[in-house]
Amino acid sequence: MRILISNDDGIHSPGIFALAEELKKIAEVTVVAPAFEQSAVGHAITMKVPVRVAKYYKNNEFFGYAVDGTPADCVKMGIRNIMEFPPDIVVSGINHGSNTATNVIYSGTVSAAREAAIMDFPAIAVSVTSHDAKEFGYAARVATHFSKLILSKGLNPGTLLNINVPDLPEDRIKGICLTKQGRSKWDDIYEKRLDPYGKDYYWLTGNLIELDHDLSYDQFCIKQDYVSVSPIHFDLTDHEEYSKMASWEIDKIKSV
Repeated sequence: MRILISNDDGIHSPGIFALAEELKKIAEVTVVAPAFEQSAVGHAITMKVPVRVAKYYKNNEFFGYAVDGTPADCVKMGIRNIMEFPPDIVVSGINHGSNTATNVIYSGTVSAAREAAIMDFPAIAVSVTSHDAKEFGYAARVATHFSKLILSKGLNPGTLLNINVPDLPEDRIKGICLTKQGRSKWDDIYEKRLDPYGKDYYWLTGNLIELDHDLSYDQFCIKQDYVSVSPIHFDLTDHEEYSKMASWEIDKIKSV
């Protein structure tokens, strides 16, 4: 089995170290990750500047490839240029901080997995709910468990699993829930501040508006100390609205 690993926190992240260590127990692992942190870059790709790749060593041992680009760049590069044979699955993470509800749109972690899905490879994005997480062992085992399940059960083409793990000791996690992407969203505020030179700048802050209140949604699920597992895809079509718009007579443009 061959697994490609990427993330958005960067190749130096403790989360990716833990993930690679665990997945090496079941597969041949190739790590291709951003050289620098790329959190919240979404599905951006690099187009008008060179993309550079360098070997990365951890404790004087080769660990993987550091790409001067985005998470989506890393997956493209790994599959098209670095791996001799294509991966059986792509795993992105382990992210510091949850990626639930509307956060999946902003997330580089999810976008790395989504890029793999676009390229017709099964994929997983895995995150731990705290930005200050120190322990990734359980999340890595969850990722390994679902990697094996996907390879035995299969996923629909274009689908990925978005997994979020509470930052708790394993014995305090209540279980694993199959969930849908939640509807919770951020009320963003650009807070005006003053730099040491007396010039104004703005810093993004805000509050999460909780809109989900049952275990079938990812954000509520992790708040109740469960692991959430959401199958998602890149088709953004509103199929219900598409059907409603059939009566709109959209091709009949009239002069004002």
